[in-house]
Amino acid sequence: MSITKKPAFSRRLPDLVTEELAAVLSGKAGYEFKDLFDVVHENLKARNAASGGEEMLRLRSYEKLQALVGRGMVKITVGKDGKKTYKGLAKQLATLQTNVTPAI
Repeated sequence: MSITKKPAFSRRLPDLVTEELAAVLSGKAGYEFKDLFDVVHENLKARNAASGGEEMLRLRSYEKLQALVGRGMVKITVGKDGKKTYKGLAKQLATLQTNVTPAI
């Protein structure tokens, strides 16, 4: 008896957290994570896309931010007081924003 395989199809929605992080960090200003998260959280709430609770969203945002740092799209500056400031590199973030395709 053979098992019939169904074709695997995974519909992935656009990553709204990364999209918002890129949009906020594309500006001239640098942000500490707390301030950055506050702006991203407000933007996601305005788009009605903030789900899963604030703490979970904070963890996801930090994970996505670290991925952007690892890909060389965001620069970290550590001040004398030990606070980290994140600043987006506009040229690299522009390529990220053009590669985001909406789900059909």
